[in-house]
Amino acid sequence: MTSIAKPSPAETAILQVLWEHEPCSVKAIHERLSQTKSVGYTTTLKQIQRMHDKGLVTRVPGEGKSYDYSAAVDEASTKSRLFDRFVKTAFEDSVPDLVMHALGTDKASPDDIEKIREFLEKLDKT
Repeated sequence: MTSIAKPSPAETAILQVLWEHEPCSVKAIHERLSQTKSVGYTTTLKQIQRMHDKGLVTRVPGEGKSYDYSAAVDEASTKSRLFDRFVKTAFEDSVPDLVMHALGTDKASPDDIEKIREFLEKLDKT
């Protein structure tokens, strides 16, 4: 059995939908996922069934024969564990390397950098 603390990328995408819109039917989850990626309905259904078996989601009877699903794991703590795993794996547990990499790309706008400065100033004050 996979640890519920470390959902896969596909599971995390489904959890993100549920954190924002729970409870949801498989159909509603699939429609939201389909807005950003190409995924078959049966693939979504099977993934959610596996997540239920792992304890990542709960379900209650919905309309007809369907179920409505909700996340069984907390968003903040799950994201924190995913972030920690990412930093450890991709940046050898170095937060400064992560930050320098992120800021060294063209994706960080001047507004983003200003928000980061403000955040760092708040950290310095505490």
